[in-house]
Amino acid sequence: MAQKPLDPEQLQAAVDAYAENGSQTKGAAALGIPVPTFKNRLLAANRKGYTPSAGLTEAPQIKADRERVRLEDEVRRLKAEIQDVRRHNITTGEVRETILGLAATPPSPPKWLVRKPRKKQSHGVPTLFCSDWHWGEVVAHEQVDGYNEFNLEIGHRRVRHLVDTTVLLAKHCLADWGTLPGIVVPLGGDMLSGDIHEELSETNEQPMMAAFLDLYGVLIWMLETLAEEFGKVFVPCVVGNHSRLTRKPRAKSRAYTSFDWLMYSLLDKHFATTKYDVTFLVSDGTDAYFRIYNHRYLLTHGDAIGAKGGDGMIGPLGPITRGDFKVRRVSAALGQEYDSLLIGHFHRHMTLRGMICNGSLKGWDEYAKVNRFPPELPIQSLHFTHPQWGPIWPNPIFLEDPVERKPAEWVSWQKPD
Repeated sequence: MAQKPLDPEQLQAAVDAYAENGSQTKGAAALGIPVPTFKNRLLAANRKGYTPSAGLTEAPQIKADRERVRLEDEVRRLKAEIQDVRRHNITTGEVRETILGLAATPPSPPKWLVRKPRKKQSHGVPTLFCSDWHWGEVVAHEQVDGYNEFNLEIGHRRVRHLVDTTVLLAKHCLADWGTLPGIVVPLGGDMLSGDIHEELSETNEQPMMAAFLDLYGVLIWMLETLAEEFGKVFVPCVVGNHSRLTRKPRAKSRAYTSFDWLMYSLLDKHFATTKYDVTFLVSDGTDAYFRIYNHRYLLTHGDAIGAKGGDGMIGPLGPITRGDFKVRRVSAALGQEYDSLLIGHFHRHMTLRGMICNGSLKGWDEYAKVNRFPPELPIQSLHFTHPQWGPIWPNPIFLEDPVERKPAEWVSWQKPD
């Protein structure tokens, strides 16, 4: 199906937003659209020669972008002309006969080269793993060397981008051949920043209950939107360590003394009386067990896996691997074996055999900088569970653009002199 042409008003709005805000990220936020959509509109506007409306000053960077687009188009045109000249000077047949010594007629490709998908082919069930949002916390831009920034406004934008990208990948890029039976959305804890440390109480953007109510509305919107797109939504939930009501982590009544658990319970109650098919599994302990087809998952936050610390060379890989071994041993003794572990807490996205470790919505913060943890963009994890193959297609969803770099070729290598 042909792509719908862009509206001239949308193109002009993109150019004006870029001129007013000075960056693509801020321009996209001003228009309330994803950054990739904003970039596409701006690129199309530059190619058509759009300029900022009267009264707006065009930044030097905008002029440079327009000139770059013009030069790229000119290079493509010249390459096409050169290629056309070459085709007229020597034909493919002449190359094959005189240079390569091959037959003039190329062989027919084998019929098995490309296999068409079977009808109603299943790609499995998508899983959007959400954890470590730390809603209400503030990450100061200047205190992390400009690498990240976080507050409620940015949190709202990142959740919108997360949902938009999940729908795009799950329904239109990765699984366009078959019908999806629904989506699984594990909530892995630390959804709220909490007041467990004095510095958090002093620097959080809003008091705990105000941040709680704001996040409650955001999660309702997210789950309703996913239900409209995927039909069925299953939400397994575990608590984290940041949203607790006590100063120290508890073993007894751990779930009941957490704002995470209260949030999940209120969401469960809310969706029980709506038209949406949203089902909750709210764990009363540290873990939640569930299956997708025959693949067994254990969801846990990560602070209670029986392993602490880390290593300057391999980061949290050591404690996570040791913790998985301990959790598997205990789970097997209880008759609750699992195939894959879903874990958050460490704010580091990793996909290992039998394990998916989630990133964070908050992103790299002052604590990570002081402790010299490697910077990582805010990430949440998306993967599919196939009926026969289990977890496939692990996709980190990046919630911010990386630091802008000079455009380069799509691939390059050292060429001989």
